[in-house]
Amino acid sequence: MRTDLFDFDLPEALIALRPAKPRDTARLLVVSGDVSEGLADEVMTDLPALLQPGDALVFNDTRVIPAALKGNRTRGEVSAQVSVTLAERLDDARWQVLARPAKRLEVDDRIKFGDGGNVCGLGGLEATVEAKGTEGQVTLAFDLSGPALHDAIEALGAMPLPPYIAARRPADQQDRSDYQTMFAREEGAVAAPTAGLHFTDALMQALDARGVSRHFVTLHVGPGTFLPVRVDETDGHKMHAEYGVISADVADALNAVKANGGRIVAVGTTSLRLIESAADEDGTLRTFTGETDIFITPGYCFRFIDRLLTNFHLPRSTLFMLVAAFSGLETMKRAYAHAVEDHYRFYSYGDACLLSPADCA
Repeated sequence: MRTDLFDFDLPEALIALRPAKPRDTARLLVVSGDVSEGLADEVMTDLPALLQPGDALVFNDTRVIPAALKGNRTRGEVSAQVSVTLAERLDDARWQVLARPAKRLEVDDRIKFGDGGNVCGLGGLEATVEAKGTEGQVTLAFDLSGPALHDAIEALGAMPLPPYIAARRPADQQDRSDYQTMFAREEGAVAAPTAGLHFTDALMQALDARGVSRHFVTLHVGPGTFLPVRVDETDGHKMHAEYGVISADVADALNAVKANGGRIVAVGTTSLRLIESAADEDGTLRTFTGETDIFITPGYCFRFIDRLLTNFHLPRSTLFMLVAAFSGLETMKRAYAHAVEDHYRFYSYGDACLLSPADCA
């Protein structure tokens, strides 16, 4: 499909720079899979009433690391400022990163992060450029390794806010909690599963009382989630792989929900992508450990997910393509036009929508 089919206009003023407080006061647009039906304006605290006893919510329990680092590159007597976002840990001392501006870096360059002072008593954090790839990808070999490198990153790193927020304000201490879900426990993401940001203890108690079960999978969200689709046709886009885990206990529990007539509600596109990667063609969910680069566009028939709770996504993004596949392109264009007109807040810190599936062609 042509990528321009997934374009839409969004006023910059609707990009949320901070989350709703409390989190469960975010607005919730309920979207039918049928374009002829109406849209309902709700709030997240209404979610229990919109689900049925026996339904199951599936959350991503990945934890975001403070993966944004600023440093100075040295090459002889010449230095230059660079920013990197940790993308994938290769071993105890090496990471693949996204560097900006990558053109300032060459193999064997040295980068010193922070102010050069002690980091938690471990000394300064420095790295050598080991390799360069495409689209800003760089391999860094750090001087520290293992727990010492982990502690240094925790001390010097900032939360890796999406570019559309980071361009308008720097990350701060408040983002350390704001950009983390209440379920975060499996460390490894460099972007938050943002649909999960809307949940609070009070909302979870209300869902429990409604008879809606909760289940957890892990998908370590990578920086590729923010990369634009640069090709004219979706078939030419290559997704970045992300590591995920679905345990046997969770797979068995969700299969039982299905067998008993309950609906599987993915909280976020990350949960959906992982589950669809692990589901057989016959609709059975299997255990999963490994990487997925599944790219879902209109024409995909969903095997396991029945409803999707998600935020509002970027024009021409793989995530908007996914929701268009789930509920129909025309339905989602209409829903987004309504959200713009009614001043919903967009993107990672923005409001949410609850989607129903369109018929599979």
